Amino acid sequence: MPFETNASVRALLRCRCALHGRRLFGAALLSGNAVGWAQDGVRSDVGNESKFARLVPAEQVEAAAARQYQQMLRQAAQQHALAPPTQPQVLRLRYIADRIIPFTAAWNARAARWKWEVNLIGSQQLNAFCMPGGKIAFYLGILQQLQLNDDEVATIMGHETAHALREHARERMGKTAATRVGAGLLSALLGLGQTGDALLNMGGQLVTLKFSRDDESEADIVGMELAARAGYDPRAGVSLWRKMIDASKGAPPQFMSTHPSGPTRIRDIEAKLPKVMPLYAKAARPEQRFAPPPLTTRGERAK
Repeated sequence: MPFETNASVRALLRCRCALHGRRLFGAALLSGNAVGWAQDGVRSDVGNESKFARLVPAEQVEAAAARQYQQMLRQAAQQHALAPPTQPQVLRLRYIADRIIPFTAAWNARAARWKWEVNLIGSQQLNAFCMPGGKIAFYLGILQQLQLNDDEVATIMGHETAHALREHARERMGKTAATRVGAGLLSALLGLGQTGDALLNMGGQLVTLKFSRDDESEADIVGMELAARAGYDPRAGVSLWRKMIDASKGAPPQFMSTHPSGPTRIRDIEAKLPKVMPLYAKAARPEQRFAPPPLTTRGERAK
């Protein structure tokens, strides 16, 4: 069955199967070294959990995300746009994820129990996301059109994973609840029932929950740290956003729709490099490096 690389896959989400159930968390993480991690890097630049996020049970948000993710995968498969596990870019994405995931629980203890998935969608959209619960997807377009190297892929994956770890979608849903439901009913949300179902419906498709600029900036710096600890050069954030600026000379790609402007983002990334470069210097380097998918002419299939 051919892999369709230019499908019109409806974006259900904003913004591995092989990894399901695997214990990727090393002894250093489980022994409590995650506490030490919180004392270096960018942890001091990131605030505490939002009170609004606590208004929505994490389990419910993660379950809703899993349903939406599976719906998207089914739709992609029907269009032959879900890349098979042996596709080179799938192998690449899952390898990079394998290196990043062991460092996620230091930012969110729930991540140690998430059933992580990483998939590639054959669409030319410049987009990628990580839903609550560790549901990651990249669109072929962002890898192919921007000719991303591994460090740049890790930067994007770290950024999108940070949104899930910092529970930005859950926070946005909590703010919606506080606005629409009112303080008098918030206690009922903890019991869910019809009120809780209505709250989850407020979020609609999780892709439509636009993150604030503060959320995006936070995801940038947390993502830089994740990539650096995984052995990927955090300076790639600069080259990545220069590519994004070039790509946005027409209509901005969906990936940039709510993000700070490119020049601002580059300045912010450069300001945080002194905190994450020491982590990169100490990190084990990836044993494998991968090439981006080749550029193709219109109508030609990617390998």
